Amino acid sequence: MTSRIQNPRAGKAGPARQRGVTLVIVLILLLVVTLIALASLRGTLMEERMSANVLDRSLAFQAAEAALREGESVAAGKPALPAAGCAAGLCAIPNPAVAPVWTDEAIWAAAPEAVVQLGDKTAKPRYIVELLANDVPPKGSCTTSGDVSETTCSGTERRYRVTARSEAEGRAAVMLQTIFAVP
Repeated sequence: MTSRIQNPRAGKAGPARQRGVTLVIVLILLLVVTLIALASLRGTLMEERMSANVLDRSLAFQAAEAALREGESVAAGKPALPAAGCAAGLCAIPNPAVAPVWTDEAIWAAAPEAVVQLGDKTAKPRYIVELLANDVPPKGSCTTSGDVSETTCSGTERRYRVTARSEAEGRAAVMLQTIFAVP
């Protein structure tokens, strides 16, 4: 009887075969790490855009607030207003049957600019002053004894609506309004 001696390495992959599988596994891991890095980079870029937009909106808000204050100072001077419509950002008592003046681009184009310095940037927001009412008794200035005919008020005031808008081409746009009373 003859016995065969079997090679203990028979049927197993050789060193060359193992190196090839290792290379494929390393390449797959490299691809996965690259995809994770790209996803992280995309998230970082999105956060950068979001923070830039927040800064842009904040600057536009500050500019609109400055224009609002300038419009209030114009209203405090009780300016002469047109009989109807708007002229140079000053508007007569609004007609409820007509669209609000702040929705009309032509009125905004004629509205005065307030030049505002915001750090190293300059903004040019615009404002509109509308007369809402003449000779209105100030809040809390009227007294009555219970009979409406016996109501007395001390003084009157004019009420204005001041609307300010700050926007730039491709940038954030902000519109603010306030009701301003002038004794």
